[in-house]
Amino acid sequence: MSSSSTASPADIMPLANVMARLRDPETGCPWDIEQDFASIAPYTIEEAYEVADAIERNDMAALRDELGDLLLQVAFHSRMAEQGGHFALQDVIDAITEKMIRRHPHVFEEGAAREDGHAQWEAIKAAERAEKEPDPSALAGVAIALPALLRAEKIQKRAARTGFDWPDTVGAIDKVEEELAEVQAAESQADREEEIGDLLFAVVNLARHLKVDPEVALRAANAKFDKRFRVMENLAGGGFPALSLDEKEALWQQAKRQLKQP
Repeated sequence: MSSSSTASPADIMPLANVMARLRDPETGCPWDIEQDFASIAPYTIEEAYEVADAIERNDMAALRDELGDLLLQVAFHSRMAEQGGHFALQDVIDAITEKMIRRHPHVFEEGAAREDGHAQWEAIKAAERAEKEPDPSALAGVAIALPALLRAEKIQKRAARTGFDWPDTVGAIDKVEEELAEVQAAESQADREEEIGDLLFAVVNLARHLKVDPEVALRAANAKFDKRFRVMENLAGGGFPALSLDEKEALWQQAKRQLKQP
């Protein structure tokens, strides 16, 4: 029987029941049974990226499927937590529901001023973090496991709230140039790795000042390179690797012109 025949649109508990069957020590799936939080975490991250990919491609059918896969990850982690005596899927649902209401008083509280919702969200979030976070730093709570570009942007934003920030883009641009010079001057592989990291961090900072999402910008650059490279390969007729660098550069320029044509 399909899940659509047993569940209302708002009911995800049948999914929890499926996960419970899969994790049953006696009758469940051996692979599902042997998993733990650490082994499943990479799949959770992968599914989140696949959701983002479906959105990027504006593929609604794929988005529906990928959101389901991501929801399965929530059910999987919740079931493992329930088996460990920590919390269940319903607790997760209740907690996020309460949090969304708590962080949107301008929507849910009768007579509350409809002020800047984002600023209010950040203020409430900061207050909640201060109550439960023993680390007093403004950078506390920024997850270490975040993708490096995203974490760099988040910790820069946190630092900026304390006033530690360039007043305009001039300082950010100068910092990029300074870090690039230090990359060029680095003499050891360890120094080069450190300076490249500093350069990337400075570029993220510049992107933030220009109100450009560095992750979105880099994804777009990746996609653009992918398209141009494939055109180059097609233009070369299968002999691309054997071409000289000058010949490849000529094909690159041809590919750029071809992709710009309407």
